[in-house]
Amino acid sequence: MLVLVAPGQGAQTPGFLTPWLDLPGAADRLGAWSDAIGLDLAHYGTQGDADQIRDTAVAQPLLVAAGLLSAAALGDIAPGAVAGHSVGEITAAAYAGVLSDDDALRLVRRRGLAMAEAAAVTETGMAALLGGDPEVTTAHLEKLGLTPANVNGAGQIVAAGTKEQLEALEADKPEGVRKVVALKVAGAFHTHHMAPAVSQLEEAAEGLRTADPKTVYVSNRDGATVATGAEVIARLVGQVANPVRWDLCMETFKELGVTALIEVCPGGTLTGLAKRALPGVKTLAVKTPDDLDAARTLVAEHS
Repeated sequence: MLVLVAPGQGAQTPGFLTPWLDLPGAADRLGAWSDAIGLDLAHYGTQGDADQIRDTAVAQPLLVAAGLLSAAALGDIAPGAVAGHSVGEITAAAYAGVLSDDDALRLVRRRGLAMAEAAAVTETGMAALLGGDPEVTTAHLEKLGLTPANVNGAGQIVAAGTKEQLEALEADKPEGVRKVVALKVAGAFHTHHMAPAVSQLEEAAEGLRTADPKTVYVSNRDGATVATGAEVIARLVGQVANPVRWDLCMETFKELGVTALIEVCPGGTLTGLAKRALPGVKTLAVKTPDDLDAARTLVAEHS
């Protein structure tokens, strides 16, 4: 069984969309999406520097566009399940047929703007903690006033909070944690700091046309499979202010009997986690069109 997954914010790198625009129809699709959301995706995806594409309002639409372009380039495939990490859940929702591609881009544009606005209120950020016992780490973060915003499994938890709280974490790491790595994101996502964005997304979701997933959709909230389009959207709205439980998503992959995992562009982060947490599962990160042949081979073997 194959699961198709989409990465979240931080996976983008300068110029990462450049090779994809050489594929037939890709530039036209990107141009149409750009016009629909008022953001030049081709420019930022090919010429934007690291600081420009770190901007939440830019990064999130770029990631969804890249995920949809690369998934479409795989051809007409039938994964057994789909999932996405954070903003990647919107990519997964579109691939599962819950949203049209155009509506997915409109929703993520609104999401990025709303989260950027919420992040500007207080200087906040995120940091990945590598190693350690999850229970010990979580208790230590709560003591410092930080939120375990991404529980990613494979020995990784991402803490989120104010600048001062993160500085305190650097000086006082939880027992067993080998390293604390500051992430290149603009705010404390998936925490109460993002609460103002929730109401804006609720408003944006009211005008969406949705359908029930055409394949198994695994949710970040609790790793549960979600059967209706309405519930997928409700979870997407609330997700911005609540932790991502990717560890539970991977537990669900095990329960479903997943044997292969393909991560759409810009792949790498989720395949890295899967290699450590899902032994025996074949993984492939789609980074450029050069990876498509290997991905199609994996699809043929595991769909």
